[in-house]
Amino acid sequence: MVRILVADAFEGVEQLRQAGHDVRDEPGASPADLAGLLDGVEVLVVRSTRVDADTVASADELSLIVRAGAGTNTIDTDAAAARGVYVCNTPGRNAIAVAELALGLLLAIDRRIPENVADLRAGRWDKRRYSQARGIAGRSLAIVGAGDIGLAFAERAVACDMRVRTVDKAGRDAATRDRIARIGIELVEDLPTLLAGCDVVSLHVPAAPGTEGMVDEEFLSHLKPGAWLLNTSRGSIVDEDALLAAIEEKDLRVGLDVYRGEPDAKEADGWEHSLAQHPNVVGTHHIGASTEQAQQAIADATLEVIEAYARGEVVNCVNLATTALGSSTLVVRHFDRVGALSSVFDVLQANDINVEQMDNEVFAGAVAAVATMRVSAGVTDAVLDELRDLDAVISASSRDGDG
Repeated sequence: MVRILVADAFEGVEQLRQAGHDVRDEPGASPADLAGLLDGVEVLVVRSTRVDADTVASADELSLIVRAGAGTNTIDTDAAAARGVYVCNTPGRNAIAVAELALGLLLAIDRRIPENVADLRAGRWDKRRYSQARGIAGRSLAIVGAGDIGLAFAERAVACDMRVRTVDKAGRDAATRDRIARIGIELVEDLPTLLAGCDVVSLHVPAAPGTEGMVDEEFLSHLKPGAWLLNTSRGSIVDEDALLAAIEEKDLRVGLDVYRGEPDAKEADGWEHSLAQHPNVVGTHHIGASTEQAQQAIADATLEVIEAYARGEVVNCVNLATTALGSSTLVVRHFDRVGALSSVFDVLQANDINVEQMDNEVFAGAVAAVATMRVSAGVTDAVLDELRDLDAVISASSRDGDG
């Protein structure tokens, strides 16, 4: 049983309770409310509620924050890491919903669906104006960010006979490369090549320091006049002043689900935004992941993260170190008995050596184990001799660097 605070509207509250967890449901909690709600809470589940450094510091037993969704830009992951709090997400579970909305924005731009509806409701019939759509079959589509969402959108675009391409990035796993090949996506060498000449550009990158304002004057300079731009990822990736200028200069058509300075509240009257209200923009209310199917999939994934945590496992963690720490690797083969590792740590502490990363694997039969540690300093022969003299240690060795 895990003590959980759910601080947003969330489909999986009853699932968590049925799994035997102690759940406090506070769907209307504001960021300012969180500090007063976290006493004794081990797991915090949020969707859009911001979790800042003060909130993390105020929690006495918090050890896991779960973002019920993919993006973690609303959580201070550095502050959580500094206090040893895992931040985990549920990537890929809302991919279909966001891809469907991106396709909807694409079709709405092409057929001018919002303007059609507005004129009909105002009693205006203008078939001549609205019979001038381009059509999307055969058009070229650039996917910027070929992750789960980008590829899900690409699949739907290909089904509409669009020609899709993306940048050939190093480091893609085999499964992603196979999926790209199955979809029939053309790979190009760099972003300028990707953007040049494309009819439609669709953005599917996360909010991160490296993507902040990436759609800037330079990016937009590669788009041809009359091109269409879709953003269903995050408002922070767009330099909105540059985009407004490009709309006027190049007659771009734009489909947006996200904006800088979106209201925190679910409803807000009088919100004004120069892009959202521009006549060349088709906009929605940051609803990309807001389908029943997506929310249930995210609820299922959140439960999986918490159940794994309850078993002592951590999945989909975004704030663990991704590179090897420490200056040396120490390998200690030891008997699997009470106090074995404690005695090893005592020797290291006495020699001012900190263990920064460790993996301890137990062999079949639970007689012996091997602990592989990344440590803060080189391990001298004298320290190795001290370790080898311990009753519980079978052998000890070290190597410098990452080898």
